[in-house]
Amino acid sequence: MSKPAGPSGTITDEVLQSFEGHRRELCAYAYRMLGSSFEAEDAVQESFTRAWKSYDAFEGRSSLRSWLYKITTNVCLDMLDGPQRRARPMDLSGPSTPDSPLPMPEPDYVWVEPIPNALAFGADPAEAASAKDTLRLAFVAAVQHLPATQRAILIMREVLRFSASETADMLNVSPASVNSALQRARATMSKVNEVATPSDVFDESNEQQRKLIDDFVKAFESYDMEALTELLKADVALSMPPIPLWVSGPENVAAFMLGTGHACRNSRMVPVGANGMPAFAHYKPSADQPGVWVPWSITMLEIDGDRVAGLNFFLDTDKLFPLFGLPMEYREN
Repeated sequence: MSKPAGPSGTITDEVLQSFEGHRRELCAYAYRMLGSSFEAEDAVQESFTRAWKSYDAFEGRSSLRSWLYKITTNVCLDMLDGPQRRARPMDLSGPSTPDSPLPMPEPDYVWVEPIPNALAFGADPAEAASAKDTLRLAFVAAVQHLPATQRAILIMREVLRFSASETADMLNVSPASVNSALQRARATMSKVNEVATPSDVFDESNEQQRKLIDDFVKAFESYDMEALTELLKADVALSMPPIPLWVSGPENVAAFMLGTGHACRNSRMVPVGANGMPAFAHYKPSADQPGVWVPWSITMLEIDGDRVAGLNFFLDTDKLFPLFGLPMEYREN
């Protein structure tokens, strides 16, 4: 990270490096709070700037990790000072018919966005496995229903496993207030009913799930809708943020792909990591350059057992492809 303006003499490269050691977990935390990987990166950078400027006052009364979480929490709460909550298309309206006209895109601040695995996960596989469940799109969208402070408390207590007293110290409230807010947050989450379940977690070592993903890619790239629909759950949902339209059910997915979505025929799917789930850089054929494919979406699948439960096409490729470090065209060798 670039060094922000701050006190002289007391901040060393070693201290800055100690900040960096916590970047990914802080980014994952901020993403859960904010629902945007771009805002999460901004929040962590602002947190490091504040930590740099106030490091002289840090007396080691808590761990560096807890101190950085406290600063990041305050930054996120500042950023959440407003009524807007990010959502998914299925949170805002009922499903559309496959032949519905596409509505105009909504602004990016409306939507829960994907986050690259590289921003959220460290090198520890066990840590990544435990974090996946709460980086799912459904979980991140669900916590957006909570008031900002309840959101922070739920994540700190139930995701990060901070104690009630540690959480209270970070938020400058009493442990009793933390426990009361946690109860209210749990009640809201149970009503939202999109809480993570183990069957939703993608395990790269699971041979059956790997085969499911391979079969999906093969069916999609060949545009074999019969084979594709056999891989989908009966209540599968297809969405395309920032367009506020979604369809449900294998037959409707197939009809949409053969109608409005026909430009995806002959696409190429390049694996990427996002939210701990199977995801792809989705390139469609260029309209005027034979042999060239151009960005169409970051496509993320949701898995439930041995079927695909969700197809999420994030269409804002001008922002997302650079975030994922992806080229803006694809050519086969």
